[in-house]
Amino acid sequence: MTTDSPKLHRNAQHVQEALASAGLDAKVRVLDDSARTVVEAAAALGVKEGQIAKSLVFLAGEEPMMVVASGDEMVDTSKLASMLGVAKVKRADADVVRAATGYPIGGVSPAGLPSTLRVLVQESLQRWDVVWAAAGTHHAVFPSTYEELLQLTGGTPSNVGNRA
Repeated sequence: MTTDSPKLHRNAQHVQEALASAGLDAKVRVLDDSARTVVEAAAALGVKEGQIAKSLVFLAGEEPMMVVASGDEMVDTSKLASMLGVAKVKRADADVVRAATGYPIGGVSPAGLPSTLRVLVQESLQRWDVVWAAAGTHHAVFPSTYEELLQLTGGTPSNVGNRA
């Protein structure tokens, strides 16, 4: 694993700047191995899948929103729809994800998001001292905590997951 790379991809640099702007000391780390999926990220970092904070974008009606969930959980879209007060939610496609977040699928970060994007942070992430989130590319990640993710995203605590 390469850490604190001096030349970061522009997306990873954007994440690093967002972390600093939020007053967090976390540093983006560039991995030799892919972190595109929960399984790949956990293996590359040597951590449990639950420690991967995956950033998932959904459409609530026509409005994109994000759930930051534990890697060992599935988002229950029925619970999510009920919480949001809409009839149905669905996963956003790659174009919507990039338009809503600025990041590609597999590198969607909870850092550096538009302030208009609604974010829910899964409460089950509290069980870990450190979680790892994508930092804008398939190889970049950063360490965080549940509390820091709430601060970073301006997110709302939620319980819309089911253990996989």
